[in-house]
Amino acid sequence: MFRSLRWMLMAGAAMLIAPSAVFAQMDMTGAWAPRLSEDFLERIPGPELGDYLGLPITDGARQWALSWDPSRLTLPEHQCQVHVAPYIYRGPMQLRIWEDRDPDTQQLIAIKHYISTFEQTRTIWMDGRPHPPEYAAHTWEGFSTGRFEGDMLSVTTTHIKQGWVRRNGLPESDRATLSEHFIRHGNNLTHISIVTDPVYLTEPLIKTQDFTLLERTQFGVGAWLWPCEYVDEIANRPQGVVPYYPIGKNPAVKEFLDRYHLPLDAAMGGAKTMYPEYQLELEKLKGK
Repeated sequence: MFRSLRWMLMAGAAMLIAPSAVFAQMDMTGAWAPRLSEDFLERIPGPELGDYLGLPITDGARQWALSWDPSRLTLPEHQCQVHVAPYIYRGPMQLRIWEDRDPDTQQLIAIKHYISTFEQTRTIWMDGRPHPPEYAAHTWEGFSTGRFEGDMLSVTTTHIKQGWVRRNGLPESDRATLSEHFIRHGNNLTHISIVTDPVYLTEPLIKTQDFTLLERTQFGVGAWLWPCEYVDEIANRPQGVVPYYPIGKNPAVKEFLDRYHLPLDAAMGGAKTMYPEYQLELEKLKGK
């Protein structure tokens, strides 16, 4: 009896001196559906070709995009290419979140994300393990570690494969890193992503997405699957041909400019086009 009492007192004392963050971990488990009203045209129909406005891209990223022909996606090796972690939360998807805990201690080991797009399972390690060395293999969703800061889950991801900044040819390099914050407000989940890329971005790129908790099963199993099998989309194409535009020959640039009556400087993007002050510069360019 005395032994049990002593154990209870010790456990109680340990709880009192434990970090307050232990008691502040927000439960984010469940099935979530995206709210697509923010940046709808970019996320669902897809961005227009030649539109790089509002993105802090480098000259190298711009030239990559100007050379990119969308028919490249018809190549077998690109038809089922997975979206990387900084981009995959932007499109039509279903998100399921659950926890992986030690069965004996109930300590949180990892938070798992199943993303229906391309059927990706992402692991966010919560047990304090370090990131692997720089030469370790890169994957589509990268290597992620997380920590709770109050009710907010903050995540750092490295070792991400090359992917997209915008799905119209703007690249993201395999040296990019991703910082994220997941914040739950009742049945709403806000996801903030911050991409830093020393190759194709001159400044960090910040985006937000929102999700709503599915309180009832609204979708069948098929909504959580992404079967993809490549086929010959272009008949009789010679082997080894990769569609591209030579420098200065991309017709989409002129189409985009003419449709929205924009100066070339605006459409080509860059960090300056991210800020409100660029409106003044834009008025000057339109007046010429």
